[in-house]
Amino acid sequence: MKETVIGVVGGKKPGKTTTIEILTRELTKRGYKIAVVKHIPESNFTVDTEGKDTWRFVRSGAKTVVVASADEIATIEKTRGDVSLKEILKRCRGSDIVFLEGFRKLLAEDKSIPKIVVAESARDIEEAVGLFMPILVFTGPYSPEEPNVEIPYIEVLEHGKEMADLVEKVVRKKDIT
Repeated sequence: MKETVIGVVGGKKPGKTTTIEILTRELTKRGYKIAVVKHIPESNFTVDTEGKDTWRFVRSGAKTVVVASADEIATIEKTRGDVSLKEILKRCRGSDIVFLEGFRKLLAEDKSIPKIVVAESARDIEEAVGLFMPILVFTGPYSPEEPNVEIPYIEVLEHGKEMADLVEKVVRKKDIT
């Protein structure tokens, strides 16, 4: 089975991480292997810390540095510019579902990836319909007074299982085709 990719988009601080956290918890209980990829749009961001051994290795020319401890393995790969979705997904092999948090530009362009939109206003919903189709579900602090019949709104904090059911339908549908 190839992984199912789901985008989670919205503004800053509306609940993208919380949505993914709830879905990950529920879908993991159901036996799915979940990967999450978080886009950090700030330039010059690094998880590496200046002066640490990993930083020194990269600075000396290493393209890839793997750090291993008893509890985790982390890989730092230095790139030049934007990395393609294909390259990102290579790192998620073995997962059943991959959640992409952020990646607004990439997800606006890729009409094959279903999206969960975390909305704070009616304007967010209107903008999302114009940019991010196909939209699987809306969630977030804004609940539309007149829900879109074709795109449901689910309050993830109270109905995380129902939202996980929608994601699971996407996975099953993909497995059939």
